[in-house]
Amino acid sequence: MKKRILQFLLVLLAITVAYLAFYPVPIDPQAWTPAPDPGLTGLYSPNTKLADVRKMANGQCLRCEDVAVDSLGNVYAGAYTGDIIAFSPDFKTRRVLTNTGGRPLGMIVDRQGTVYVADSPKGLLRVSPTGEMTVLTDTYNKQKIIFADDLDFGPDSTIIFSEASEKFPDPIHKIDILEHGPNGNVFSYSLKTGKTELLLDSLYFANGIAVSPDGSYVLVNNMNKYQVLKHFLSGDRKGQTEVFIDNLPGFPDGVNIGPDGTIWISMPGLRVADLDKVLPYPFIRKVLYRLPQTIQQGQPYGFILGFDKSGKLTHNLQDPKGGYSDITNTVPFQHKLYLGSITQTSIGVYDLPGAQ
Repeated sequence: MKKRILQFLLVLLAITVAYLAFYPVPIDPQAWTPAPDPGLTGLYSPNTKLADVRKMANGQCLRCEDVAVDSLGNVYAGAYTGDIIAFSPDFKTRRVLTNTGGRPLGMIVDRQGTVYVADSPKGLLRVSPTGEMTVLTDTYNKQKIIFADDLDFGPDSTIIFSEASEKFPDPIHKIDILEHGPNGNVFSYSLKTGKTELLLDSLYFANGIAVSPDGSYVLVNNMNKYQVLKHFLSGDRKGQTEVFIDNLPGFPDGVNIGPDGTIWISMPGLRVADLDKVLPYPFIRKVLYRLPQTIQQGQPYGFILGFDKSGKLTHNLQDPKGGYSDITNTVPFQHKLYLGSITQTSIGVYDLPGAQ
């Protein structure tokens, strides 16, 4: 009897090992060795500044990843449900403009109140002030754009937007982090001609997009490499790309440039030590994929960084208790920061020091 049990256990062990080592998986991990995590020390030392975030429209904005603010202070947001919502400046009035039928992510609004949305998997959308929705583009070179993520107005009536991953759409995008492959793209769409052009490819989860005020460059969050890239749109370096900020202590999601030139980087999560350890080893990551929930994200944390145009840190805003956590975008408007989040049910508002 004991011999049979032992044989059974050995067979079970062999099957388990074979499964963990060889069962087909949808990821093709790429080896990458990250620089040592700077951690929350020095310039990134913890503080409680974001504990002062006010939760507006609480319960009325389910996992609104991004917000946009027009010149009158009206606030627009895209909910997890697909709703595009408009709030009055005091948040007392709420109006659903439309439902995209997808997952609205990045948002911007023009002077006429027209909202442009990066939606997974719908593509680049336009929503009129009265709620009419138009798909501007959802393909490039006959390939479907499955994960439009963020966007900004570019020069010469263009919209520049990112595709976080051409392989893994939302909501299974965390697989892309484990694969760590060059699956991200950045496109330019012309409102004049309707043409979609490729600006950048082979990025590692192309996330936040911010175009400089003069339209000479675009910042792109290369999230899975913990860095921000600068791609030149004009001038002697047109078409060239450089690393603008490198080796951040978290995953950079949204990026926005304020009226004073401050570059706001939102980080919904800190780096995960276990993930950094296995990134150099593709085979181990295949094994980990076969294990349920092997690498866990850290505790809820509020984290926003501000940089000047040279890449020098000027603002370090944190809340270790995560009262308003998982911040994915930070939109400056009239001495306030309007915050979106992938987990909260409200819009965060933070008063910058010196606000009247």
